[in-house]
Amino acid sequence: MKTIEEQLILHERLRLKPYRDSVKGKLTIGVGRNLDDVGISEDEALYLLRNDIAKVENELKQFEWFNKLDGVRKKVLIDMDFNLGLPKFLTFKRMIAALKEGDFKKASDEMLDSRWAMQVKRRAVRLSIMMETGQDYDELGV
Repeated sequence: MKTIEEQLILHERLRLKPYRDSVKGKLTIGVGRNLDDVGISEDEALYLLRNDIAKVENELKQFEWFNKLDGVRKKVLIDMDFNLGLPKFLTFKRMIAALKEGDFKKASDEMLDSRWAMQVKRRAVRLSIMMETGQDYDELGV
């Protein structure tokens, strides 16, 4: 006997990217999940976030300079990579060079001297202070 999951997948199809429902035009994902009306729960959003963080962290672990950093500075780079995506993150060549040298003030300055910083404003300021000081944002009060 087939499970109800298998039956619903047969009828609704499993789709891993959002699509518009053919009858009502509602944004849908997965197995008939109506994002327009139902959305996702907080638990589902946090599950997705944790998966995304793990993916980004694994991307960065390939770099020796990342692995040598303390937890706060790793968190800064995970945040940046999460926001930018790895290809754009890797364009921060002067920041990365400063990190390789252990010059966190210069790395912080290079973060702020970017189009990204102009776009994300307070986020960039907060992350650059964390990079320079090695202190978490809650310790800094920013």
